[in-house]
Amino acid sequence: MPYAQWHYPEQPQQFRQHFPADFICEAIDQTRGWFYTLHAIATMVSDSVAYRNVVCLSHIVDERRQENVEVAGNIVNPFDVFDAVGADPLRWHFAARVAPDMQKRVSVDIVSSVASSFINTYWNTYAFFVMYARLDRFDVRQQPSHAERPEADRWIISVLEETIVTATEALDHYDTLQAGRAIENFVDLLSNWYVRGNRRRFWKAESGVDKQAAYATLYECLETANRMMAPFMPFLSEAVYQNLVRRINTDEPLSRAHGHVAGSSAATS
Repeated sequence: MPYAQWHYPEQPQQFRQHFPADFICEAIDQTRGWFYTLHAIATMVSDSVAYRNVVCLSHIVDERRQENVEVAGNIVNPFDVFDAVGADPLRWHFAARVAPDMQKRVSVDIVSSVASSFINTYWNTYAFFVMYARLDRFDVRQQPSHAERPEADRWIISVLEETIVTATEALDHYDTLQAGRAIENFVDLLSNWYVRGNRRRFWKAESGVDKQAAYATLYECLETANRMMAPFMPFLSEAVYQNLVRRINTDEPLSRAHGHVAGSSAATS
């Protein structure tokens, strides 16, 4: 990549569209191998760099921090993790929990901690919204303006906007760890501060502007956070997208993969 990926010189137009590469990603032992070789080829063939950015990773190790070696029998079968926990928690663990230059400990138990903390927190908050929004037949198309909403709503929306800025800037610099931390922090505040502090607004029998504002705010936070999480966890975000977005408006893109994955909370998917 990019020479082999685009079958240079057999497909010159495709190659030109993707050269130089935005980034490459490999383990640290490729520093004097693949990383260097690509630049050497590009210098000779194209008089250019081969790629603009590098994400250089440390190695995957087991629970005892021993490097995975097949002959030693300590290889973690990824399908064991997929079957026990799922692919998305493993993706989040790699991208958002451990710095690229740190060794990445992997086991079913370690990846399960991702699911039992951050992912479950988001999913439970989403389930809370879905349950009460269905009971009250909340219409997402009828939302009070931000100015009409209570201070608690405006606070969590301001935190959401700060998270968008932080996560976007981090991902623009290929810093998935910083982006992941910002998203996790927001989901924690949404669940443990906003929802807990405003549950009575969802529970009260009478409808009105206050209850509509609570639903509209929680919907906005969940849907926007879901867009930010999509590059990390495509399967979970797709399931939420189908229910929160396409269930309401079938004119939206068929899949989250064809829509935007980030952006202002005021933007549509």
